[in-house]
Amino acid sequence: MTMSPIFFAFIGAVFAGLTVALGAFAAHALKAILDSYSQSVWEKAVFYQAIHSLALLILPTMSHLMTPKTLQITGYLFIAGIFLFSGSLFVLAVTGRKYLGAITPFGGIAFILGWTWLAVSLFKAVFHS
Repeated sequence: MTMSPIFFAFIGAVFAGLTVALGAFAAHALKAILDSYSQSVWEKAVFYQAIHSLALLILPTMSHLMTPKTLQITGYLFIAGIFLFSGSLFVLAVTGRKYLGAITPFGGIAFILGWTWLAVSLFKAVFHS
C-alpha cells in the first residue's frame, strides 16, 4: 500500500509533540526519580526522537526528488529507528534494565539506513537528472 508523503509529515508532527511532552515529563516528573545516568539516557532518546521527527516532517518536501518507494523506505526506517532507538532508551531510563540496551543499536542501524537511503536518492536526483 502506497502511503501519501503527507503521512510521514503527520507522523513527524505526532512524534515532535511527544518529544516535547517527554522532555517536559522528564524535567518535572522524573527529575527526582532518575539518577544522572538515567537522565542522560532519557535526554539522548529525546534528542534522537526530535531530530528524526523533524526529518519526517520535511521528508514530503523532497517527494519530487525521489520515487514514492524511496520516500516510504526512508520514512519507515526513521519511524522504526524512533521506536527501537528512542523507545528502548526511554524504557531503559525508567526501568534500569540494561538488557534493553541490546535493542538500541537496531534503532541506530535503522536511522543510519534511512539517512543513507535518502542520501543515495538525493545523489541520484542531483547527478542523474
